[in-house]
Amino acid sequence: MSDQRVRFGIKTTPMHVSYDDIRRVWQEADALPEIEDAWLWDHLLPLRGPKDGQIHEGWTLLSALAAQTERLRLGLLVTSNRIRPPAVLGKMASTVDVVSGGRLVMGIGVGGTHQPPDAGGIAGENPAVAEYEAYGLSLVPPGEGVARLGEAVEILRRMWTEDDPFDFEGRYYRLRGTRNEPKPVQRPGPPLLIGGWGTRLLRLVAEHADIWNIPGPPHNSVEFVAERGRVLDAHCADIGRDPREITRSVQVVVSYDDPAATRATVADLIGIGVNHVVLGLPQPYPPGVARWLVDEIIAGVRRGPREQAAP
Repeated sequence: MSDQRVRFGIKTTPMHVSYDDIRRVWQEADALPEIEDAWLWDHLLPLRGPKDGQIHEGWTLLSALAAQTERLRLGLLVTSNRIRPPAVLGKMASTVDVVSGGRLVMGIGVGGTHQPPDAGGIAGENPAVAEYEAYGLSLVPPGEGVARLGEAVEILRRMWTEDDPFDFEGRYYRLRGTRNEPKPVQRPGPPLLIGGWGTRLLRLVAEHADIWNIPGPPHNSVEFVAERGRVLDAHCADIGRDPREITRSVQVVVSYDDPAATRATVADLIGIGVNHVVLGLPQPYPPGVARWLVDEIIAGVRRGPREQAAP
């Protein structure tokens, strides 16, 4: 197994955990070059545990953490395209890229829909229903969600690259005289990460994304990730794009009690071509958890099973 191209990040889900704890973990990780990026999520109500538990808004928190770190690339896994109008999101992303000195990765997905994506995946009740009702947001059918995301991607790109005011006339979004200054530090804009696994969504990934992200174990099996990767490859072939241009990114929930199991899962994912692994941290975060990740997970994967077994 070769992991020369594999990068590692961390994810701190801002649910049932304090701002101070999240900031502590990000600043620990910022001092460890083996961890290259850090991520939040984009929900407004807790999806697990007590329903009245605290949860921090993702983009506001991201901006605060961007100002208090120096090296980590950062973003949301993933921004819901249903919560903010695309032009507002483009302005927010530009600001965070400026605050961070050019470290933003623009992670985005369809957001809440009426039913699961067309390719299966995470099972169970749709958590977006209560969340969207609580905040006055509307769910849409999956096909409409993908089409809206396609328009949003075009709006983001234009906001980040066009100097003159522009109009946009789409099926779902209409803009007049849109301008955006300052532009992001990164040109022609932050890398675009699209998260999801539906077949129609993967077509959008093939057409636009620099990075494709999908939840891995325990939510989706390694076999499911591999099968979805083959669908992405087929879409790339259809449009004449080299699939190697797209980073394959997977989220893995870490086991503090069984790091060997986490290492084995990461090794299996690398074996199917994954080259970016985001290690999701369960709450509460132990002291020194970022260093623990480097020593127990990242270094362990890179040593390989033979060295791990050596006396």
